[in-house]
Amino acid sequence: MKCVIVTGSSGRIGSEICRLFRREGHYVIGMDRQPLNNADVHLASDLNRFCLEAPFRAQVLAQLGELVGDRPLVCLVNNAAEQLLNPTDDLTVDQWNTTLNVNLTAPFLLTQGLLPRLEQAQGSVVNVASIHHQLTKPRFVAYATSKSALVGLTKALAIDLAGRIRVNAISPAAIETPMLRAGFPNHDDYLKLNQIHPVGRIGQPDEVAEVAVFLASEKAGFINGANIQIDGGISGVLKDL
Repeated sequence: MKCVIVTGSSGRIGSEICRLFRREGHYVIGMDRQPLNNADVHLASDLNRFCLEAPFRAQVLAQLGELVGDRPLVCLVNNAAEQLLNPTDDLTVDQWNTTLNVNLTAPFLLTQGLLPRLEQAQGSVVNVASIHHQLTKPRFVAYATSKSALVGLTKALAIDLAGRIRVNAISPAAIETPMLRAGFPNHDDYLKLNQIHPVGRIGQPDEVAEVAVFLASEKAGFINGANIQIDGGISGVLKDL
């Protein structure tokens, strides 16, 4: 049975990614600080600590190796994200470092640590970035920077690891999640968010998951170093006030 590792696996998008990979017959290993709903195996991991402490990092990678066992590791999905919002004047070094650790450094270190397994299976890495790599708004300085860098990392790894594994990214716009709804407590504003997308609605977690599963499949064998935007067309909108 083929194996997949998904970080941030207990969130709405992460749990959908786990569910759809299981639908395709994969053995799923989920990494998250919260209990899982859909994955067969749960490996709790503080990705900030993973980046900071070499002994903890070695321990987590060893645990992952044991859980993968003799299964081919065909995909690592770096989906976990930290979104700490603050304007530039108030953004702390801890908030900045935690954001980059979870959103950028952890995907690199996991890719590096799991590379022998991924290469053996001719697998791939899927990094879940964000529309904020290209279009952002106030208070998202740390988050937008980390997602921009993640897209850059994706392209650089695809070149550096040419012929060994494929590396691609997904950049969703507004997706129906508790985190998104929390940012729009006013229902009218939430309705406007739906309407501003040319497709007339925001995205659903399974729509992101379907792309992740596709990118990991043999059908996507010629896709490498790509950043697939799942944005309902909003990145092409010029809004006049």
